[in-house]
Amino acid sequence: MSMQVKSFFDPPSSTLTYVVYGEGASGKACAVIDPVLNYAPGSATISHESADAVLAYVRENDLEVVWILETHAHADHLSAAPYIKEKAGGAIGIGEGICEVQETFKQFYELEDAFACDGGQFDHLFKDGEKFRIGELEAQVMATPGHTPACITYVIENAAFVGDTLFMPDAGTARADFPGGDATTLYHSLRRILDLPDGYRLFVCHDYQPGGRELLCEATVGDHRANNIHLGGGTSEVDYVEMRTTRDANLAVPALLLPAIQVNIRGGRLPPESASGTAFLKVPLNKFS
Repeated sequence: MSMQVKSFFDPPSSTLTYVVYGEGASGKACAVIDPVLNYAPGSATISHESADAVLAYVRENDLEVVWILETHAHADHLSAAPYIKEKAGGAIGIGEGICEVQETFKQFYELEDAFACDGGQFDHLFKDGEKFRIGELEAQVMATPGHTPACITYVIENAAFVGDTLFMPDAGTARADFPGGDATTLYHSLRRILDLPDGYRLFVCHDYQPGGRELLCEATVGDHRANNIHLGGGTSEVDYVEMRTTRDANLAVPALLLPAIQVNIRGGRLPPESASGTAFLKVPLNKFS
């Protein structure tokens, strides 16, 4: 089985979306991983350029979307999962840890009583170790919390889609200071990923292009073991947690965190409309220093 991976880059959020498929006798089923809904904060307008580029590729290659996979509830972009599903079908999946994230942010945003923290906004909640298929491709879920409680890695054939848990080796690893995040938990998740075979390809959800280098989206497990600036060479748990905690204390809040999280815990759907037919996003004041 030949697995194909097509990446799409959203420059404003530095987010990478992937279309993954195999060409086999049963057709060309595909998964879309971490699709982006374009959001302009100044005007609070939503558009679909990024998702439409993905959909155009799906159509041009006669692909059937069977899964729309979220690696976690993103804090840096709004999810286009419902839009992809509306236009091309597929089931929206995320890790079962989303329920904990929903409980935390329901209180944070003081959401409506009817908002359920049971993950029912998604079509499927994946458990650690769960196996599934994308057509003829074999896939398995690896729980990798620490950045958020809902973070999972999708191991598909000889590749893994790690979400925000890892960046490229020259950019290191995810922050762990969001509500529900934990640097020690993240360290053990990272080690779990790096226990995969050396040649496995790790596809990241973001590339911030340190030093202005060209865009990259993948590196091997071996590359990360040797060269990741936060983990390479066998960084100890104590040293990693100290580094991560110190570094996180000086990081800015992501520009789209407040609009993104409240949409993404709803499976990418906007809040209920008012009587006038307008949807409103909440902006809690003074919640982050």
